[in-house]
Amino acid sequence: MSTQQLPVVVIGAGPTGLAAAAHLVERGIEPLVLEAGPAAASAVREWSHVRLFSTWGEVVDPAAEKLLAPTGWMRPDPAAYPSGGDWADLYLQPLADVLGDRVRAGATVTGVSRAGRDRIVDAERQQQPFVVHITYADGREERAFARAVIDASGTWATPSPAGGSGLPALGEKAAADRITYRVPDLKDPAVRARYAGKRTAVIGSGASAFTALAYLADLAKSDGGEGTKGVWILRRGISGSTFGGGEADQLPARGALGLAAKAAVDEGHADAVTGFRTEAIERDNDGRLVLAGEDGRRLDPVDEVIVLTGFRPDLSFLDELRLGLDERLQAPVELAPLIDPNQHSCGTVYPHGHRELSHPEQGVYLVGMKSYGRAPTFLAMTGYEQVRSVAAAIAGDLDSADRVELTLPETGVCGGAGLFDAPDAQEADGGGCCAPAPQLVQLGAPATVGAASEQAPAGGCCGS
Repeated sequence: MSTQQLPVVVIGAGPTGLAAAAHLVERGIEPLVLEAGPAAASAVREWSHVRLFSTWGEVVDPAAEKLLAPTGWMRPDPAAYPSGGDWADLYLQPLADVLGDRVRAGATVTGVSRAGRDRIVDAERQQQPFVVHITYADGREERAFARAVIDASGTWATPSPAGGSGLPALGEKAAADRITYRVPDLKDPAVRARYAGKRTAVIGSGASAFTALAYLADLAKSDGGEGTKGVWILRRGISGSTFGGGEADQLPARGALGLAAKAAVDEGHADAVTGFRTEAIERDNDGRLVLAGEDGRRLDPVDEVIVLTGFRPDLSFLDELRLGLDERLQAPVELAPLIDPNQHSCGTVYPHGHRELSHPEQGVYLVGMKSYGRAPTFLAMTGYEQVRSVAAAIAGDLDSADRVELTLPETGVCGGAGLFDAPDAQEADGGGCCAPAPQLVQLGAPATVGAASEQAPAGGCCGS
């Protein structure tokens, strides 16, 4: 069989992976989508309680919509904000259903290589198909051959730790019973009981941390939630950009989310601890957790810790491939300068497609959230444009593949995460590109603060 007659293996049946399959089908190329979870969009379903800060109009892929149209599927109100559960149930699962047996759930990819060629061998390497090793939920193993591999597995399964050095803090693993790396669903009675009336540390400075702070503030103002307190742990100082773009954000719900977090602090439902890099997590005599910083500070005990410090890619099953990855971000080398938070401000991402996503190993692409490596602020629409370009390149239509157009909304956030440690950056607004520090707006009754945060969390950011 010719390599060109083989399917394209897509790893991950999340938003970007399913969109990749739709674009391949549109091009007459058979995809084989391998999803480790029990169903399509398994990662998205794990944050089903969180509402995206992107609207329906921004999270439906055009090729996918064309594939769904003959079934009578209608896109929900383009101006409405779906929750993760809405996104999975009303769009992603129907898309997986249309793709049918091209999508296999409970199929974990354990390795990808060239058939008969390990990483070292050069001879006729490019002429060999890819071989993909799969382990199914029942323990059965299989291998599949592919003309190309699109890794859209995301980073959801590999959250970053609490430790300020990028390594788990001392004692972090031992304290696992009191630590979560996800935004908790406080509408779940059991989860609510875990945090109600408790003192909870929230480590992180992005949209997910904003969400957790707003949720805890809502809990504190609700019946039975009295005494709930958040302790917001920031590795940097507070500046005009700490709470995001506010009203300057072109994604209004994302701006509202930052303002909801600011309200949580201003109203006394959370205390901010700045310049704190966690070195150790210890237990006191009552079993509560004490966070110790690299600078010797020890914080008052907390009952729970929510670690929301970002994600990192799992590259272990790609070890036999020749990848070209940036040494800092673990993103493709051509893409990394465009998304590097050490360099870029205001969320600017330049148009990019198959060329920026390519590797020395021709025919393999990391797309979606995984393409960003450790960089934050990935949006679903970025992934959709990536896979449109990649599918065109695989089909040999380089004119279309190179015609990449992507305009992302400004965040209003100045400076990248890597710059905030500089003393002069902690007090400045970052200069030039952004609006002044966001002003607190009236978000209404307590329930409205939650609504604002629910319309905004980690959304638009997807686990691919």
